[in-house]
Amino acid sequence: MNKNLTWHEASIGKEAYRRKNGHQSGVLWFTGLSGSGKSSIANRLNKVLHEKGIQTYLLDGDNVRHGLNSDLGFSEKDREENIRRIGEVAKLFADSGTIVLTAFISPYQKDRDLVRASVPTGDFIEIHVDCPVEECETRDPKGLYKKARNGEIKGFTGIDAPYEVPLHPELVLDSKTYDVENCAEQVWKLLQDKNWVE
Repeated sequence: MNKNLTWHEASIGKEAYRRKNGHQSGVLWFTGLSGSGKSSIANRLNKVLHEKGIQTYLLDGDNVRHGLNSDLGFSEKDREENIRRIGEVAKLFADSGTIVLTAFISPYQKDRDLVRASVPTGDFIEIHVDCPVEECETRDPKGLYKKARNGEIKGFTGIDAPYEVPLHPELVLDSKTYDVENCAEQVWKLLQDKNWVE
């Protein structure tokens, strides 16, 4: 950190934004294998929350790599930096009184833990979208598993790169058994139980 930098305190803080919006803010971190349904569930939940007048924003892995993280590849180091940057952006949204939904494979526990540690206790909800790799490979919505099996993609999570299952997620969604609508409803109920929303 540059010693010439000074933190500037804003005149309007997180609690003021929360009061204005009428709900808690924080980070919903959807993690799981490619094809598990992370983006679909997060997108459905985002629509539900928006329709209820809740201030939200959705950060999706592929979309972010088109802009903010377009300079990053898929090495372990680049994946770590990808998640670090997203964590910082998500924290800014949470500070603005927004419930931010993030949908990223985020395969490493230490990276997810660093994001959790960067926000106040209780402002981070880790959601494991649990789906067997065999099912994800059957779905293969982007054709990535086929490319990985053919050797066209190296270091693909679940094939020749690891995915570390969350140790203590606040919620596990069985996306093989339950459809997108049901999974979104489970997250909505959790938000009610935690008093993020009324």
